[in-house]
Amino acid sequence: MRVKSIQFEKFRNYDKQEIILNAGTNLIYGDNAQGKTNILEGIYLCGTTRSHRGGKDADMIMFGEEEAHIRMEMERDDIPYRIDLHLKRNRSKGIAINGSPIRRASELIGLCDFIFFSPEDLGMIKNGPSERRRFMDILLCQLDRSYVNSLSSYHRALQQRNRLLRDLSFRPDLIDTLEIWDEQLCRYGTDVIRERKRFTEKLNEVIVSVHERLTGGIEKIEALYDIDTEEEYFREKLIRNRDRDIQQKITSAGPHRDDLLIRSNGTDLRKYGSQGQQRTAALSLKLAEIELVRRATDDVPVLLLDDVLSELDSNRRRFLLDSIRDTQVLITCTGIEDFEKNGFHIDSLFYVKNGSVCPEG
Repeated sequence: MRVKSIQFEKFRNYDKQEIILNAGTNLIYGDNAQGKTNILEGIYLCGTTRSHRGGKDADMIMFGEEEAHIRMEMERDDIPYRIDLHLKRNRSKGIAINGSPIRRASELIGLCDFIFFSPEDLGMIKNGPSERRRFMDILLCQLDRSYVNSLSSYHRALQQRNRLLRDLSFRPDLIDTLEIWDEQLCRYGTDVIRERKRFTEKLNEVIVSVHERLTGGIEKIEALYDIDTEEEYFREKLIRNRDRDIQQKITSAGPHRDDLLIRSNGTDLRKYGSQGQQRTAALSLKLAEIELVRRATDDVPVLLLDDVLSELDSNRRRFLLDSIRDTQVLITCTGIEDFEKNGFHIDSLFYVKNGSVCPEG
């Protein structure tokens, strides 16, 4: 797939802007806080309906405005598509494909494949489990429509169960309804667990060779799905923890407490890895993500690299750039000197200043 153009209106700091993109490497540069990341965010938002930053739709609408619009022209398998996204301050967003509104974000699955890589991703290994769960979930949601439904249904049931646990302190007569939410948690949670297991197996098929090339064969990496509860024992654990959950007013068991452990030569990198080892492992995860999307879709994803090259040393930077030469990529940075010095080919160059994008030769 490739993105041909993106148009913004009242989005973040862009009043009205259109950008025509090259099928190869697009370098977007300028000082900090000028709007470079907003371009990548808008593209990712069009393809996934969510921002990589999280937050509310209203936060992405230009200050003082009630609505924002994004239009993305793209093609896949030589078929053109237009995605229109309408953000509203006090209502749900509207999405249309080729002029036809869609009701669910999952309808975009199979149409758009984006991989977003930011400096924060380099801390994925050393940070808490939530970031590694997010890594699994984002990738699985792009590849599997059923996983989107299972994960969203699980989180809705989890929120309802936690709300009920809080309400029981002043409405003990509601205790019988706890079984309803236990049933929902088990139904969707077992699907989430099962798919994460399969994902970890596929991840290991790819990441080992990637990491060996990155480290010159010195380190052997392994991803382990650190599961909180096996699916066949999920209901049993919910019942066993029920009194504690009521007392603490929160659900203590389930896939929302899972982790993805990353080991190098048998050592847990989160606990015992050096900063260099942790950053190399994070880079291996992102490169493995690219390959997993390629295998699953028989297509190449679009890469969105948000000022990540400045965080890598020269060897890791060169390895990353060499790995993405056959891919449409958008790279943000503050200057182009390193690219010129290393002779890296740039197809299109854009200078960003204060919410205005100027194409350069």
